[in-house]
Amino acid sequence: MASEEVVVVEGERAGATIVYGAEECYKKSVELLEELGFPKGVMPLKNLVECGRVRATGYVWMKQNTPYEHFFEGTNTRVSYGLEVTAYIDKCCMKKMTGVKSKQMFMWVPIAEMSMEEPKSKKIYFKTPMGIGKSYHVTAFMDEEEKRNFYLENPKK
Repeated sequence: MASEEVVVVEGERAGATIVYGAEECYKKSVELLEELGFPKGVMPLKNLVECGRVRATGYVWMKQNTPYEHFFEGTNTRVSYGLEVTAYIDKCCMKKMTGVKSKQMFMWVPIAEMSMEEPKSKKIYFKTPMGIGKSYHVTAFMDEEEKRNFYLENPKK
């Protein structure tokens, strides 16, 4: 089935390319993460209904029908993804994020930014709107194939 792409002409999403449907959106979201240098599992959203991107400004969004919670075993962290996740993107960075929260102790803390120093970096840094952050090893967000390739390229000495 061919993907349907729509281009928006006004507002913050002016010039956006939009795709619809879980399969197409998941494919686009994985392509985006790979393009930015992030592992595929850092945004594990599989039931997306709409994904959009404004190349001129770097604005992206992903919509889903219901909020989604994911537990990352590698970081021992629960993360909540709202009905809509938005961000401004650049290589190795997603800034001004909305719709993503991490459970720390007994509180849900918004995640405003995630970044890496470079695509081959071994750490991903997550920052709150207050500027407080925490980093995790990149393998905590990789699928098995990505982990295999990572360890082949970075053998332990």
